[in-house]
Amino acid sequence: MLTCKIPLIRDSRIANYAIFAERFIMKQHKGMRPHDIVVLLKIVSKKDQQWFNKDLAAELFISPSEVSESLSRSAIAGLVDPAKRNVFTNALLDFLIHGIKYVFPAQPGSLGKGVLTAQSSPLMLKHFSSEEKYVWPNADGTGRGMTIEPLYPGAVKAAAMDNSLYNLMALCDVVRVGKVREIKKAEELLKELFKK
Repeated sequence: MLTCKIPLIRDSRIANYAIFAERFIMKQHKGMRPHDIVVLLKIVSKKDQQWFNKDLAAELFISPSEVSESLSRSAIAGLVDPAKRNVFTNALLDFLIHGIKYVFPAQPGSLGKGVLTAQSSPLMLKHFSSEEKYVWPNADGTGRGMTIEPLYPGAVKAAAMDNSLYNLMALCDVVRVGKVREIKKAEELLKELFKK
C-alpha cells in the first residue's frame, strides 16, 4: 500500500512543480514595452476609482490580453503588486525619472502637425516658454512642431479622453527629450501628480 502512495506523491509534486515552472520560471521577463508605462500611468490617473482590465483596455485602445500581459511584466519588474492592482508609485517615479529616456528614447523628427507634447504641452507651458515645439504626429492635431513618436500608437486617442493621462504622458516626453531645467520641472510635476 505504501509503495502505491509514493509514486502518487511524486507525481503530484512533479505536477505542482510543472505549474510553478509555467507560471514563474518559464514566463521570464522579456523586458518592458512602451505601452506598459502607459498602462501604469492610466492606473495612477484613476486614483481611487475602481477599474478592471477591460476598462483599461477600452480607454487605452489596446486589447484586454495586452493589459493582462503588461501588468504581468510590470509585476515581474516590481512596478505593481503581485495582485496587479496597485502601482508602486515610488518605483514607477524612479523609473520615469532615471530610466525612461534610456529604455524608450525619443528621436525628434521633421516638422509636422499633431498634438502638443513634452515642453510644448499646456501643463509645461505654464512654467516654461519653449521655442522648440514637439508634437505627436496626428492629422487632427492643432499644434505644429518636431514630431516625436508617443509611447504607443493609441496615445493620442487615449489622451483625448483623459487629461490626467495626457499630462503624465507629456511629462514623460519632457524627460525623454527635454533639457536639464525642463526635466527637473517635469520631475517635480510628476511627483505632484502622483500624490494627488
